[in-house]
Amino acid sequence: MALLSITVVSDVICPWCYVGKRRLELALDHLGLRERVELRWLPFELNPDMPPDGMERAAYRAAKFGAHKSAELDQQMTALGRQEGIMFAFERQHRTPSTRKAHRLIAHASRLGSADSLVEALFRAYFETGLDIGDTEVLADIAKPSGLEPEQALTALQDVSLDAEVRELEHQATRAGVSGVPFFIINDTWAISGAQPAPQWIDALRDILSRPAEAGQPQPAA
Repeated sequence: MALLSITVVSDVICPWCYVGKRRLELALDHLGLRERVELRWLPFELNPDMPPDGMERAAYRAAKFGAHKSAELDQQMTALGRQEGIMFAFERQHRTPSTRKAHRLIAHASRLGSADSLVEALFRAYFETGLDIGDTEVLADIAKPSGLEPEQALTALQDVSLDAEVRELEHQATRAGVSGVPFFIINDTWAISGAQPAPQWIDALRDILSRPAEAGQPQPAA
């Protein structure tokens, strides 16, 4: 039986979400808890109005940050990623995708118990390989190592009921007070916002495990 349940609200094009996932894993490994944690992934679209086919990344980033600032942010994140064992390769990214399809696939994988491995594969594909994770065929191929055959993945990606499920899960995150990602809810009670460093995770998890369960709206863990 799981000792902890951790709900992770994230988007697969959020670099801080990738960093946050890695830092959480480091903390869980340090405490010997990796196999005793049940992870649940909730969707959060950073760009809910993004066209289904996405848009050219340079144009998107220039409009959002300015070209100079965008390049500076990429350099900073690349350096930070190396410290966490993540090899960000922003120069390989050509499009900023809509992540609605990816979240559909994660929702489907959640039913099969393979969401965590799929989320990891999506992060790697987008940030380290530069694949367009808004493309249906690309998504189906990424899903294979997570136990989803291409035909099964393609069926899920075209399932309108999954789209409704993703929207409802996004509403769940909103109702929980989530306005930015990554956001973590532990045992449906304690909340941790942002990609906190592994030492802070270790302290927070130790503290949470020492407390009795409490019902109600998630409260800050530290």
